[in-house]
Amino acid sequence: MALKSTIHKAEVSIADMDRHYYAEHSLTIAQHPSETEERMMVRLFAFVLNAHERLIFGKGLSTDDEPDVWHVDYNSDIRLWIEVGLPDERRIRKACGRSDKVLVYLYGGSIADKWWRDNEKAMNALAKVSVFMLPDTSGLTAVCQRNMTLQCSISDSEVWLSDADGAHPVPCEILKS
Repeated sequence: MALKSTIHKAEVSIADMDRHYYAEHSLTIAQHPSETEERMMVRLFAFVLNAHERLIFGKGLSTDDEPDVWHVDYNSDIRLWIEVGLPDERRIRKACGRSDKVLVYLYGGSIADKWWRDNEKAMNALAKVSVFMLPDTSGLTAVCQRNMTLQCSISDSEVWLSDADGAHPVPCEILKS
């Protein structure tokens, strides 16, 4: 018998002064049985940084044809493809062929640094790709619960995530834009 996903609910209020985007989102996030809370929260973080009324979560780790998060317009054109973790270069190339823009959010410390060293040249050759590094995800994991009420404030590329227990900075470095 297969294990089922763990369902998380998040009420997220976003104040993104950099993009002039202010909205509230009620999100349901399915955590795949093999997915860590850290990875799930990085997916949520990627959603928050790129929030849009048409942005949605993909079907998950077991689906090869979908990203972790994406924006599909009313004509079924893929405007934004977001990968989280350490994706294969071939997957990123395929995403470039299918979407207008591809974002990669790396995390995981030294293994993410190694991924970047190994893939930097290939990523720099892809015009549609932007790569970001999350050197410290403790602010994300600190707010992880089955039911979350979060506020996100983004200003001058600084990101703060808050819950009832306080505010947590979430550093995000741009490696390629």
